[in-house]
Amino acid sequence: MDACLTPLDQDGSFAFCCSPQTACFNECCRDLNQFLTPYDVLRLKNGIGLSSQRFLAEYTRRHIGPGSGLPVVTLAPGDPDRLTCPFVTPAGCRVYPHRPSSCRIYPLMRIVRHSRDTAGRVEEYRLLREPHCQGFNTAHRQTVHGWIAEQGIAEYNAENDRLMEVIRLKARLSSKVLPPSLAEQVFTALYDLDGFKDRLHDGSLSGIPAERLDKAQTDDVACLHLGLEWVKQLMETAFVR
Repeated sequence: MDACLTPLDQDGSFAFCCSPQTACFNECCRDLNQFLTPYDVLRLKNGIGLSSQRFLAEYTRRHIGPGSGLPVVTLAPGDPDRLTCPFVTPAGCRVYPHRPSSCRIYPLMRIVRHSRDTAGRVEEYRLLREPHCQGFNTAHRQTVHGWIAEQGIAEYNAENDRLMEVIRLKARLSSKVLPPSLAEQVFTALYDLDGFKDRLHDGSLSGIPAERLDKAQTDDVACLHLGLEWVKQLMETAFVR
């Protein structure tokens, strides 16, 4: 049986429960090809207590988006043969409070598009039923809205939408692949927040108000927001002549 996608609105309900008592517990944590957003990296490295440089070196792989040249980060498998998550244990996830957005939202998928009619953002959800998952064999039901609240997904959605703004801007400005030198700066600003803080501290980035610089040094979310804004300016400078 193939995976099945079912549209759901936010008041739509579905039966699902994942726990150590579920027959397939931890099976979804193998055979991974898991992308990490900048906010995923921020939460994970802080939860583990590592610098961004060390976390990226030990737990991730770096790629280049084939069509855009933008940096892409994936989770490095703990077991290269089974492609298991490096954070999974027999008892479950050892970074559960800081798990990535794709783990939190499962078995839902979120689709965001922009409406040409209203010029606003349209948010849609799909329920993903995969053949291996036994979590659907339960009487426990919840709504999409309830699942979002229970799993702490809203703040991840909000931060990940900021990244989508960068991706859309790049697509709108140019179809050319981002030059490697520019991609390196984007990677630092979005994923290597400690490296970006060093650049902020040494004054190599100009035109940023002092109060924002000070806040970015002590608040990683503020630093990421600053990085996202700076990347937009960087790309506009590079592609708008």
